[in-house]
Amino acid sequence: MDYLLVIIKLVIAIALSGLIGYEREKRKDVRGVAGLRTHMLVALGACLLTILSFSFVENYGDFADPGRIVSYIILGVGFIGAGTVMSIKNRVVGLTTAASIWLVSAIGISVALGVYIPAIVTTILALIILELWRFEDGA
Repeated sequence: MDYLLVIIKLVIAIALSGLIGYEREKRKDVRGVAGLRTHMLVALGACLLTILSFSFVENYGDFADPGRIVSYIILGVGFIGAGTVMSIKNRVVGLTTAASIWLVSAIGISVALGVYIPAIVTTILALIILELWRFEDGA
């Protein structure tokens, strides 16, 4: 395993997800729910687990299934995102934050797999979506 490449991937995952997390953090209505640190940690964990899943193949051969770990990352992060969704005065809030948490896990997985350009483009598109389509009642 090339540890320098692993470190670079982890840093890239943190940087990309940090941009999205910063956007969520600066929104007053989502502060404390899931902001910069949460987004960065989710992408970091997704990136590391994906890297580890492929090292299992190197060490254990056909008995390891990296796709299974990746699928469980997506599933597990869905539960984290569900924790950001709340019902307040007959309004559901936090869906956008939940979706952004789910998205940064996919960005972390992409970076781990070396799919950098789609990860960067996805980050840019997410930021455009989050900035352009802001509404008073949405989080």
